Formats: sequence, structure tokens, C-alpha cells
Amino acid sequence: MANIEKLVEELSALSVLEASELVKTLEEKWGVSAAAPVAVAAVGGAAAEAAAPVEEATEFDVIIKDAGPKKIETIKVIRVLTNLGLVEAKQMAETAGSKVLSAVGKDAANDAKGKLEAAGAAVEVKPAA
Repeated sequence: MANIEKLVEELSALSVLEASELVKTLEEKWGVSAAAPVAVAAVGGAAAEAAAPVEEATEFDVIIKDAGPKKIETIKVIRVLTNLGLVEAKQMAETAGSKVLSAVGKDAANDAKGKLEAAGAAVEVKPAA
């Protein structure tokens, strides 16, 4: 059990970029997609939220309001955060209100917000619906 706790601690220390790279590598190695479990968890989570009393949000959406004056830098950051292609990342940067990340933890959302703002974008973090 000590090895699992050590692994959890090491994974918790990963940056958003490192976690994204880890997911991509594991998807390729195991031939699976992390998108399907997220969708299932979201459906189960919505049903649980309806029955549970109101509590503090644990999942957040990162929404881009404006790409800012350095749009190319913003597109680069979006590509790193989402693993989208150039065209998709450009469309996301140009569309106000686009969700760059959806249903991520508070730390990951704030990290993404900081990176996007450093690139010049106007960003908002909202609790996931």
C-alpha cells in the first residue's frame, strides 16, 4: 500500500502539461481513451449532485473570453493544455466563451488560467455545471 501512496504523491506533483503528456502516453501504450471514462463520470456525477446537499465545487471549467493581443501565444498554450490540432486551437482562441478545459480540479484550472493569462488571453474559471 505504501507504493500506491508514493505513486499518488508523485502524480499529484505533476504540472498540467506533464499530466497531459502522461495521459497521452498511457492512451497510446494501452490503446484506450481517457475521454470515455470522463463522460461516464460526468453522467454519474450529475445524478449524485442532484441527491446530495449543496457543497463547494471541486470541478471547474476554464473559459477563454478573449485571445488577447498575442493570439499566437494563446493558441500555443491552448494546444499544450488540450492536445488539439492547430486549426481547432485557433478556432477555440477566436471563439469567446470556448471551454479550454472542462471539469478539472481547482489547481489544474488555476494553472491553466495562469498560463493563458501569461500568453495575453482573458480567461475565466467557473465551477463546472
